[in-house]
Order: sequence, then C-alpha cells, then structure tokens
Amino acid sequence: MEEKSIMRRIPWRKRGSFMYKATFLSAFFALLFLVPETPTLAAEENNQASVEIEEIIVDGTRLGQLRAETGTSVSIIDLEELEALGFRFAVDAIAAAPGVTVNQNGPFGGSASVRIRGAASEQTLVLVDGVPVNDPSTPGGGFNFARLDSDMIERIEILKGPQSSLWGSDAIGGVVSIVTRQPESGGGGDLFVDLGSFATRRGGASFEHAGDATDFRLAASTISSDGISKADEANGNTEADGYDSRTLAAKGGLDLAGGGRLQADLLTSAARADFDSFSSGAQGSVGDGPEVSETGEIAANVSLSLPSGALEHLLLAGYSDIERENFRDGASTFQAEGRRGLLRYQGTLGIDENNTLAFGAEHEQTETLLEETAIDSVFAVHEIKPAANLTLTGGLRADRHEKFGTETTARLGAAVQLNDNLILRASWGDGFKAPSLFQTTYFCCGAEAPNQELRPESSRAFDAGIEWFAPDRGAGIGATAFSQYTENLINFSFSVGGYENIAEVDSDGVEIYGSLALSGAFRLRANYAFVDARDGAGKALIRIPRHSGDLSLDYDAGGAWTGRLLLRHNGREDDRGDGFVDDWTRLDLTARYRISDRLEMFVRLENLLDEHYQQILGYGTQGRSGSVGMRLRY
Repeated sequence: MEEKSIMRRIPWRKRGSFMYKATFLSAFFALLFLVPETPTLAAEENNQASVEIEEIIVDGTRLGQLRAETGTSVSIIDLEELEALGFRFAVDAIAAAPGVTVNQNGPFGGSASVRIRGAASEQTLVLVDGVPVNDPSTPGGGFNFARLDSDMIERIEILKGPQSSLWGSDAIGGVVSIVTRQPESGGGGDLFVDLGSFATRRGGASFEHAGDATDFRLAASTISSDGISKADEANGNTEADGYDSRTLAAKGGLDLAGGGRLQADLLTSAARADFDSFSSGAQGSVGDGPEVSETGEIAANVSLSLPSGALEHLLLAGYSDIERENFRDGASTFQAEGRRGLLRYQGTLGIDENNTLAFGAEHEQTETLLEETAIDSVFAVHEIKPAANLTLTGGLRADRHEKFGTETTARLGAAVQLNDNLILRASWGDGFKAPSLFQTTYFCCGAEAPNQELRPESSRAFDAGIEWFAPDRGAGIGATAFSQYTENLINFSFSVGGYENIAEVDSDGVEIYGSLALSGAFRLRANYAFVDARDGAGKALIRIPRHSGDLSLDYDAGGAWTGRLLLRHNGREDDRGDGFVDDWTRLDLTARYRISDRLEMFVRLENLLDEHYQQILGYGTQGRSGSVGMRLRY
C-alpha cells in the first residue's frame, strides 16, 4: 500500500461549593502559621548538601518550585537519566517512575497507556511544553505514548495524584509534563545513527545556537523497523508488524528589552504502524491480520513573558492536533481527529521573599470531527514560607464547562526540611474529569440518544512522604504512602446503550526509592511500588500490578566508559474476561564509550535473559535483542 500522509492543516472553528473550599483553605493556612520555626541544625557553611537538593526545580507546580519545597509527590526524569536509560521511546523511561504502570499492545507503535497509582490512563493529563495533548477523539480522551521519541525530550515530570487545581479537567489521577530539548549556549548540534534487531534503523540530527538575545534548536529523527508480531508469537502469530515514524522539533526564542521573552515551540510527528486483528477465541482475542494505522501529531505554542516589577506576565497560545486513520488491505476502515486550542494568561507575583502568588485564566476549546466544547478557567496558587524550613502551598481553581457547569477544585501541600538531610512532605487534593466528547455523543444497542445524565468523574487523594539524603556519603532513600478515592467513573453500559456513571475506585499504596554509592565508580539505585487498586465491589482493577520495581547498577569511573544494568520487575496483572498476565522480570544493559570529546559509541542489549512476557493479554513483547550506534556532537 502506498504510504499516505495525514499531516494536513484543518482550520479551527469558532464557538461561542466554592465558598466552602475557600474557607477550608484559609483555615488550613491559619493553623499552619502557628507552627513554630524549627532551628537550623547545621551552620551556614555546611549547607552544601541541602543546596544540591534544592537546585531541582519543578515546573509542573506553576510556581517553578524547588523540589525540596513542594509538597507534591513528583518523579523527575532529566536528560542525563534519559541518556543513561537509553530507551528509544519515552514511554519506557516513564515506566521507571515508582507507582507508574505502562501497558502496551506490542512494541514498535503498539498503543501505550500510562497509569499513575491505579488511575485510568485517560485520567492522566499529558502536557508538551505546557500544552495539553490528550486526544479528544478517543473514547476516554486519553493519550497514546507509543510514538514519543526520547531524543527530543529534555525533561519529564510526573506529578502524582489529582492536579485539577493546577491543570483542570483530565488531571484527575496525575500529570505527565514533557519539556522538549532546550538550545545550549553557543552553536552546534549532533548526528546519530542506531542499528538494531528486527532490521531496526534509527537516526537523527539537530542544529542549535544560543546567543546574547536569540536562541533556536531544530531537530529531526526517524525510526523504521520490521518489528515483531503484535499478537504474541507464542500463540502461533508469525507475521511481523512493522513501524515507521518521523519526528520534527523546533524551538526558538527572542529576549526582549526589559527582561521580556518571546518563544515558540513545535513538536510534530507522522507514524505508520502495522497491528493485528480481532480473532475470536484467541488469547486476548487478537491474532495476525493486515491492519495498518497512520497517525499525525502536532503540539505547538507561542508564549510571551513580560516582567513588571515583582509581577511577571505570561501569555501563551497553544494548539495540539492528533489525526488517525486505519486501513485494512488498503481500504480505509476508521478515521478520527482531535484538536485542542488553548489561551492562557498567568501572572506570577513575588510578594516578598516568603510569599509567591501565581494566578491566571485559561480558555480551552476541544473538537473532534463530530462535536466540540469549551471550558473557561480561573486559578490561583500561593506559596508561603512562614518559617525558614517550612513551605506551604495552596491552590484553588474554578472550571466552567459549557455542558457540565462549574467545578471547583483545591490542593494543599506542605514540605518541612527538618535538617540539611531530612525532608517531610504531604499533600491533599481533589480533581474532576468532564465526560469526553465521545462519551457524550455515542449511543447504540436500541438507545435513541446519548445518555444525558452523565456527570464528571471526581477524585480526592492524600499522600505523605519522607526523604533522607546524605550526598557526602552518596546515599539517599525516600518513601511515600498514598490513598486515593475516585467516584462517578464513566463506563460503557449495554443497559443504557451508551456511557453512564457506574463505578468507583479505591487506590492505596506505598512507593519506596533510594540510591547508594558502592564505590567511586558504581552506584546502586532501586525503587518499589505497592499499589492496591480496587473497584466498589472490592475487585482488583485490571492491568495494575500490586508489586513493581526497578533495580539498577550504574558504572561511571570518570573515564571513557559508562553503563547501566537495569532489572525491571512487574507483578501479575488481572486482565479482561477473568484473564491475567503473569509477573515478569526483564534485564537490560546499556553502555556508552566516549571515543573523543565529540564522538561516542553506544550499545543497548534488551531482555538479556530472553524472558517471555506480556503487558496486555494476547500481545507479545520482544525477546533478547540489541542495538549499536554512534553519536557525533559538533
């Protein structure tokens, strides 16, 4: 079949309990102001360890908070960690965060979902450079992580628990905030090529420049693979399902007089993936078939930052578009498109050194081929430091949905640095998710119209954690306990011939993580998550392991060689129709050799023990495989 491009421009069509939470928030802060300041336990000259901790900035809180000062539970995967992991696709790196579950129906373009602490994948809001990119044309309005090229990414922040007070609808279970690569000072770029198993070929190039007032970065990458069968080969499926994609990223900025900045970001991709067909009676009801999907994605924004004394203004216009089309034997069988347009104003006011206030308004417009809707929002987030070692954060947001009225959400957080090495943090928040456009328009099975009684899903959650760091000893450990309750979940029901609010979920668990320097060259890292997610009847949710974790051994002696040995374990998961996928353990090895300051070689060996496993019932994964490549920086 001749490859068909579906990246085309489609014009945007134009459209036309609060007081209780405010009182509660005020009372909360009034009580916390009574907490006395704890004396600092170390002299100022011995504070280097705490400074090293605090330099990590969390942008997803809207305040650009220091990680040591945010009560929000967040996992950060930076550029260094992405390179150490060595995964081609970002979704495999995201799976390294404790409490995060990834399910993919086959590698190389198979649909991939991310669940945070047991929340459904469509309850995770995904941001690319601050712009929501969830697909409104899917039944639940979720996001498919399968095609995100890790080479385009600078940083991934995973905010856990309801974040609706920060980001509105869809952030009911958490937020995955992705920041694309930033231009480095001076000029340069890189070229890379990567060859691997299953006739996989990957390559890319970038060029960037950052001067006194202007900066830009252009990057492109491509990947092509013969792939493996999406339906598990162990079930007799021998037809390989190929994958091809191209990704382009562009970023540019202009520093203005007076400290202002104008910036634009673009991330776009086009992908073609073979997938398998429905097969009655087969495991997971899937078997070899001639299905093909083509997808085009765009995420773009233009922003203007203007300082005015202690107040900084940010104006942003964002747009995302996901267009999908499926084919069988060359004939189109399915088409969908989802678009989101966003206008945002945010003001950030530094009241004094102990008070920072962020406030603003948003207008978001969502559209599919059949339906459209809009939501208007106002929000405020306040960071207060009543004591030198105590940071409190509170947020309120009101979202007015044109179909479902106004929802108000709140969030509270606290972080206490007991000494240079010990931090306590806790947060409480609630969230909501408006029914998707598909859910409000679809009906069948004798129904005469969509269900008009649908209500937004809602959740509330609490977590508390402790982190201990000893940078001088190369050690650190942390633990976070969480509890989340979600109600009015929307599921399909044959009795109403459409969707209705029929479910609730309780999710409780703990995340543990740590690292230890074994010597000057070796470092051990580990994380573990226990997640007990059950519906209202007490039945465990499907595709959520109770036990999961990673164990890695890093090597870096300051010489030419660096490497990581990664052991990943995923516990047994229930699946549809009383089926299940067994627990699995996979061992990967990545290594890099620096030939010169500009040239390096990298090697990746995956599934070294040739473990046979599934992430979704009936769908296969790759066995022992590998790749080798080179990167030239100039």
